[in-house]
Amino acid sequence: MWNRWTPLLALLLAPALGAQGQAQTAPPWSKGANDPATDKGYVFQVPDVDNIPDLHGNPAGAELVLLIGGNQFFVLPQLISGFEAKHPELKGKIFYETLPPGILRKQIAAGGVVTLGNLTLAVKPDVYEAGARVLHDMAQQGQIESVVEYATNTLAIMLPASNPKHIESLKDLGRPDVRLSMPNPEWEGVANQIEQALRKAGGEDLYQAVYQDKVKDGTSILTEIHHRQTPMRIMEGKADAGVVWASEVKFQENVGNPVTGVAIPEAQNETATYAAGALINAPHAEAARQWLAYLASSEAQGAYHQFGFKSVEKRRQ
Repeated sequence: MWNRWTPLLALLLAPALGAQGQAQTAPPWSKGANDPATDKGYVFQVPDVDNIPDLHGNPAGAELVLLIGGNQFFVLPQLISGFEAKHPELKGKIFYETLPPGILRKQIAAGGVVTLGNLTLAVKPDVYEAGARVLHDMAQQGQIESVVEYATNTLAIMLPASNPKHIESLKDLGRPDVRLSMPNPEWEGVANQIEQALRKAGGEDLYQAVYQDKVKDGTSILTEIHHRQTPMRIMEGKADAGVVWASEVKFQENVGNPVTGVAIPEAQNETATYAAGALINAPHAEAARQWLAYLASSEAQGAYHQFGFKSVEKRRQ
């Protein structure tokens, strides 16, 4: 079973449990800590109806706009705080999104315009963060400059803390009695790594079972927006397991939700490298360069390490 981590973030994140000890199944789990705006005005939020967990800060007058792959959402409060301390002129002037990388690329292609429900938002992004391969491809296409690789991550199986289905490996995910929540390959880059891990663990048969057969019969549900839905579905009793980044299991345990994980052996696992780049003609080019430099700093690296991410340099040693 998964090795439990010491809750290193206890001083940074309050336990996500309700007044009666109920798990907080829906984000934002950070309870507003992701929002860098200094003046929030009247605060209005209704869980599962009006909570908008992936838009952070005030886009009006923002002097740095970041589009960041969503699985890093729990690192950002610490990163934003540290960055603003070094650049106080930007305090409260940073706007960022933590939607899936594929959706963010569609937003970039649409000129920075995105619509969520009845809200249409037009922002000109300065920085895009996603998988390193995507960033380097975009750089070759003349869309991105100054690519910085800053962290790596590996996969894990997320499941209820009680593990009622006794799931111990990737092969168990192919069982007919195991209901899955899995990232959608259409917009979630992690699906590519998961596909390779499934093939390593059980060949083409296991991949077909998880991502084809079980999807068709409804025992494997693909994410509609983000694999942040996987812990929600697990806590709501709608799924028995799902493959996520190891850092996400760690985060859910740190905030006190009844979710745990099973480690995937190195021989079956996959590693992702995260990278960031300034968009060509970024409106706030200098602030973008400062952010990229900060991601490579020891302070920012330490924040990522607290959540189980590793440095690119360490992975290559």
